[in-house]
Amino acid sequence: MSRRVVITGMGTVNPLGKNVNEFWENIKANKNGLSFIDQFDASDFPVKIVGAVKDFDSSEWIDKKEAKRMDRFTQFAVCSAKQAMTQAGTDFADVDAFRKGVIIGVGIGGLNLTETEVNKFAEKKDKVSVFFIPMMIGNMAAGTVAMQTGFKGDNFCTTTACSSATHAIGEAFRKIKDGYLDVALCGGAEACISRFALSGFNNMKALSRAEELDKASTPFDLERQGFVLGEGAGVLCLEEYEHAKARGANIIAEIAGYGATGDAYHMTSPSPTGEAAAHAMKYAYEEAGLKAEDISYINAHGTSTGLNDKYETTAIKLALGEEAARKTVVNSTKSMIGHLLGAAGAVEAIVTALSVKEDFVHRTINYHTPDPECDLDYAVDSNREMTVKAALSNSLGFGGHNATVCIKKCD
Repeated sequence: MSRRVVITGMGTVNPLGKNVNEFWENIKANKNGLSFIDQFDASDFPVKIVGAVKDFDSSEWIDKKEAKRMDRFTQFAVCSAKQAMTQAGTDFADVDAFRKGVIIGVGIGGLNLTETEVNKFAEKKDKVSVFFIPMMIGNMAAGTVAMQTGFKGDNFCTTTACSSATHAIGEAFRKIKDGYLDVALCGGAEACISRFALSGFNNMKALSRAEELDKASTPFDLERQGFVLGEGAGVLCLEEYEHAKARGANIIAEIAGYGATGDAYHMTSPSPTGEAAAHAMKYAYEEAGLKAEDISYINAHGTSTGLNDKYETTAIKLALGEEAARKTVVNSTKSMIGHLLGAAGAVEAIVTALSVKEDFVHRTINYHTPDPECDLDYAVDSNREMTVKAALSNSLGFGGHNATVCIKKCD
């Protein structure tokens, strides 16, 4: 059995918006969603800039009492999932509960809560919240969304670092395509902006130490110096095409292919050959029945780190071939919102889907100095009004995890 899978709803909470419409308008306006750290006193801290969700209020979507028992990343996920259901325009009551699934990726989970509870434990042994474990564990985003929606089908969390959300979308796609589910809420969530988390990433030389907002997240720029830690969530409502068509759903785009590979190379660095990441891209567009020249746009992982941007460029050339790669527009949403870790792939898939729907590709902002080793068209000059029949969304995670989804117009 092989069935078509379409996107009928999307929701997000991220540094550029508390919903998809707000986020997309800010994306099209090329706004910089980064901000200076105010979660703690950063005056003596080498990192100054993050991609934070400001003035977040979950009360529109979550009962206040229930929200107190959810970590911030879970609140992000629930709000995004309910937005996606609202846009889909149905609660899918006609679908068997066991054929409706929830797959939400989380890279780290409740790290801030862990920091708080460890400090409490250090002050007084056993003084740990009874809610610590169920609030902190990464699978609770998927579990709580299922509790809030009544979806009883496949319910799990993908944890593959920065590719977690794209793996979640890909696995949901496969579950529907192969006939195990009819509907799935899928994506990713993350919220770990704290001195503890930033110290860990900073000490491994992964973070940007820029002190100016337009020089912090600079994907593919020669002077890029690291990623900017962000937070947020993105959730997509995937639905079997015939069911969506029968109910007159507003179909945004079609998920047509998925590729997943592993570098088997290094804990943090992508493979210099780009071979495995290239295979993920090829698997995705080939499953969609497409050729390299059919891909007009790639939403790159594009982290603004020295190794990722260079090796991802190599991988794109391998995946598409030199000629097709140079005709393909590549951009990085992380230039505007930073790196949302386990949520990144979902938020970027939302951008990719809207790009396909509206024939629009956003500019990669904060680009100042060309890098000879990053020599593709990264849309650094302006937004592009262009026909986008099919696109790829890439995610690469620590541990060598590669995931790509192919999104195309729904004919």
